[in-house]
Amino acid sequence: MDKIYVTGHRNPDTDSVVSAMAYAALRNALGDRRYQAARLGHLSDETKLILNHFGFDPPLFIKNMRTQVLDLDFDVPPILHEAVTVGRAWEALEEDHQVSAIPITDDEGHLKGLMSAGDIAAYDMQTIEDPTLRKVPMFNLLSVLEGQLLSEGGEMVNTVSGQVVLGLPQGIDLPPFRQKDSILICGHQPEMLKQALEYGVECIILCQAEFPEDLREMAKNTCIIATPFDSYKTVRRIFHAIPVKRIARNENLQVFHLDDYIDDVQEIVLQSRYRSYPILDSQEKVVGTLSRYHLIKPRRKQVVLVDHNEAAQSVPGLEQTDILEIIDHHRLADIQTKNPIYFRNEAVGSTTTIVAGMYQERGLMPSRKLAGLMAAAILSDTVIFKSPTSTPRDRKMAERMAYIADISLDELGREIFSASAPEDKPVRDLLFTDFKEFHIAGHAFAVSQITCVDSDRHLKRKDEFLELMDAAKQEHEYDMILLMLTDVLLEGSKVLCLGGEDTFRKAFNVELKDHEAFLPHIMSRKKQIIPMLSALWG
Repeated sequence: MDKIYVTGHRNPDTDSVVSAMAYAALRNALGDRRYQAARLGHLSDETKLILNHFGFDPPLFIKNMRTQVLDLDFDVPPILHEAVTVGRAWEALEEDHQVSAIPITDDEGHLKGLMSAGDIAAYDMQTIEDPTLRKVPMFNLLSVLEGQLLSEGGEMVNTVSGQVVLGLPQGIDLPPFRQKDSILICGHQPEMLKQALEYGVECIILCQAEFPEDLREMAKNTCIIATPFDSYKTVRRIFHAIPVKRIARNENLQVFHLDDYIDDVQEIVLQSRYRSYPILDSQEKVVGTLSRYHLIKPRRKQVVLVDHNEAAQSVPGLEQTDILEIIDHHRLADIQTKNPIYFRNEAVGSTTTIVAGMYQERGLMPSRKLAGLMAAAILSDTVIFKSPTSTPRDRKMAERMAYIADISLDELGREIFSASAPEDKPVRDLLFTDFKEFHIAGHAFAVSQITCVDSDRHLKRKDEFLELMDAAKQEHEYDMILLMLTDVLLEGSKVLCLGGEDTFRKAFNVELKDHEAFLPHIMSRKKQIIPMLSALWG
C-alpha cells in the first residue's frame, strides 16, 4: 500500500512539524492507515524540546519527492539461482512473455547474470557445431530428462561429460561413438548397447526402452539413465541441463537501484540497447527488472501539504508528485495541481489550530500527549498569542488542548521561548533554522526569524550574522535578506537588513543604523513583513 506523505515546509518550524504529525494521526485514526508525517529539514531546538517534552519521535526526514525506481510497477519475474538448469529458465520465460530477461543470482541473492530467450537460442545454435557437454551436474541431467538412474558405473557420479551422439540404426562395425567420453542416446538397440558398454562410454541415455538384463553386469564403468522421452526430445533437452550461469550474460550489465531517480534512469535507458535491466535493493540484492515501458507512466508519490502552499518552500521534486490536499494559513501562492483537491486555508495564527478543529469536526479527541503537543505548536506560532496573526480561535483551541493534556499554557510558553535559541548554537544554525525564500513581483528575497526572550544577546553576534547573510545573498542572488529577532518580552522585532535598504525604509518608515532597526509590534513575518513589501512592490 503506497504511503501518503504529510509534510510542512522547508526549514520546518514547530507548527509545520506538529500540524503534519497531528493530521497524519487524524487520518490514520479514521481508518486510512497510509498517512505518514514527514519533515523537509532539521528540527529546531525549540521543536526538539517540545517533541521530547511530550514523548514523540521526530517525523520521517525526506530530502525530496522525485519519482524513483521504487515508485514504478516494475516486473518481478522468477529470480533463478545460478545452478538451476537452462531448461528451467526457458520454462520461466515461456510462462510470462512480458518478461524479456530473468536475473540470475548466487546464494545470497546478489546478481550474477541476466538470462534472455535470445541467450538460450544462441546457445542452442552453438550446440549444433559443438555437441559436447562438460561437467553437467547429475541432478540437472535427471531433472531435464525426467530420468531414472539405472547405474552410476560403480562409483557415485556427480557430473557427466562427453560428446553427445545419437545411436541410429547402422552397421555394427561403424558405431556412432569414437571416444570413451561420449554420451550415447539410443532406444531398444541391444547390440549397440553391448558395443557401447564394451567400449566403456561415459554415459548412455536410454529412450523409452528397458535396459536388457543380460547387459547389467557389463555396466560397471558406464552411467546409465532411462528417460520417458523419445530420442529427438532427449537430444534437445540434454543440452538444457547445464547451469544457467554458463550462458547468462554477466559482463557490462547495467543495473538500477530502488532509490535511483527516474530522470537519471531515463537518460541511461535512452542511450542503451537492452530491453531489460535488473533492479537491486540497498543490500545489492535483486528485487525485479525494469523495461522501457515501465517509464512511460510512473506511479507518482502522493503528498498532503500543511502550513504552506508555495513551491519554493515545499519539497524538492513536488512537480513529480500528486498533491492530494493543502491545509494552510498563509497567503495563496503559486502551487498548481493537475486535479481538483481539498484545499483548506483559514485566517488563523497556526495551522495546528485548523487541524485541531478538524479533530473536533470528526468527533475524535486527541490523546493527552498529542493534545499537549498541539497546544505547544499553537503557542509557538502565535508567539504566546502576541503575534498579530493570532486570533481568538487560536487561544480558544490552545486552551482546549491544554485542558485535555492537563498542562498550563503560561508555563509551557515560558519553557518554549526560554530555550528556543541557545547562546552556544552556531550562527549558521540560528540563521537557517526558520529561513524562508520569497519571489514577489520580480523580487527575490529571504526572511529568517528567530523568536526569543533576549534579542540583545543575539545582537552581540551581529557581525557574524551579517557576514553569513551577505554570503547567502550573493550565492542565491537575493535582492534583499532580512533577519528578524522577534523578542517576546519587547513585543517587537529587531531586524538586520542587507540589500534593498531604501525599500526597507519606505516599507516600514524607519531608518537603518548599521543595517539594524527596531520594529515595535512587528511579530509576524507572514502578516506584517511580507504584506508591506508586497504592497510597496505592487
